[in-house]
Order: sequence, then structure tokens, then C-alpha cells
Amino acid sequence: MRWPRWVPPLIVFVLVIALWYAVTYVLLTPDRRFLLPPPDAVVRVGLLDPVNRAELLAGLLLSGQVALLGLAIAAVTGVGCAIAMARASWLERSLHPYLVILQTIPILALVPLFGFWFGFGFFTRVLVCALIALFPIVTDTLFGLRSVEEAHHDLFTLARAGWAARLWKLQLPAALPHILTGLRVSAGLSVIGAVVGDFFFRQGEPGLGTLIDLYRSRLQSEQLFAAVALASLLGLAVFLGFGALARRSTSWHTAARDVAR
Repeated sequence: MRWPRWVPPLIVFVLVIALWYAVTYVLLTPDRRFLLPPPDAVVRVGLLDPVNRAELLAGLLLSGQVALLGLAIAAVTGVGCAIAMARASWLERSLHPYLVILQTIPILALVPLFGFWFGFGFFTRVLVCALIALFPIVTDTLFGLRSVEEAHHDLFTLARAGWAARLWKLQLPAALPHILTGLRVSAGLSVIGAVVGDFFFRQGEPGLGTLIDLYRSRLQSEQLFAAVALASLLGLAVFLGFGALARRSTSWHTAARDVAR
């Protein structure tokens, strides 16, 4: 008997919740139960209480806006940079070392410096997310642009197609699965940047990361776990969304390649 795909994750979820209850009520004494409140308390206090729910949803909205806007900026910048690097090899040799350095430097360690320059407002939060999400988009897009078969390039050469037509009709469609793969990786990174970066932002409206730090300092464990759960769901939703787009693109790309053969 073959189970539906959703059954194994559901079984794991039930086992995790059961283990959670066991640790809370069996291993922890009542005076230490705040370290791991039961799931029903997290839902009741963190999500069903109107005041806490409003605060958490406002933080979720802000973090989501920061992550998506930063991802959009990284996508436009990364794809444009990859196109320019694919067009001019000297530009790739000039920029690629600095892109690697940008990837290896812990961007969150530079957040205080960005704060001195630009303040700790919305713009700086988006900038942090965009820098964190940039590198995978550039590398995957560049790989996709250069993965076009040479025979296809020869056909466009015979048709005397210009560079713009070659890019728009050949290279970008062939690179689309790679672009979406880079976006899927960068989507998760942008959410991490939005949430973790909030630990440095003390001004303006609080995001999920700010609320997590605030609940930690107040020992409000139910609200803390609820905020962590919402942050996880935000990252999961963004990742699954781009994963669905990547699967559709991959199926279209495979079908088109089969027809061409």
C-alpha cells in the first residue's frame, strides 16, 4: 500500500508534538515549564489572544515585506549582473572575486556599520536582505546563461540574430530553471536576513526578530515560541512558493527540450 505524500510528514509532526508534551509534562518540573511551554499554551497565549496575535501579525507583515522587497531587489540586480558578466568576460573577472567576498563576509556583522550610514530604518533592513540573497541568484543565472547548447547558438548565428534576440529568445528561457533555483535558495536567505537582522534594529516598527528578542528578555515563552513558529512558517511559505514555480518551469523546460529533440 502506497501512502499519500502528506502522510509521512503528518506522522512526523504528530510524533514531534507528542515528544514536546512529554518533555514539558514529564521531564520539566512546574517551575521550569516556562522553558518549553506546551503547544496548546503557545497557541492559546501567543496566537489566540487578540493583543498578542495583533502584535505578532504586525511583526510578520513587516518581516515579510522586508524579505520580499529585498529578494526582489536582489533578483533584479543579480540577473542583470549575471547578464552583463555573461556578455563580457572581463566584467566577470572583475566582479566575481568581490561577489565571493560578499558571500563569505557575515553581512549581519556589518549591520551596525550600515546603521551608522543609513540609519536603522526600513531601507537598511531591505538592504541587508538584498545583500544576503544576491550571490545565489548571480551564480545560478550565470550558469544557466552559459549552459545553452552550442548548436542552438549556431542556429541563431545562421539566422543573424542580434545579441538582444539571442538573450531574450534563447539564453533566458534556457536559464529560467536555474534562475528559479537561485531564487528559491535566496528566498530562504532573505527571510533569515529579515528575521535575524531585526535583532540589530531597535527603531521603528518591530519585526519578528525584534519581537523574539523582546519576548526572550521578558521570559514570555509562549509568545516567543509563537513568534519562532511564525518565522518558520514565513520561510517555509516563501521556499515552497518558489519551489512550485521552479517545478513548473522545469516541467515546461523539459517538455520543450523533448519536443525540440
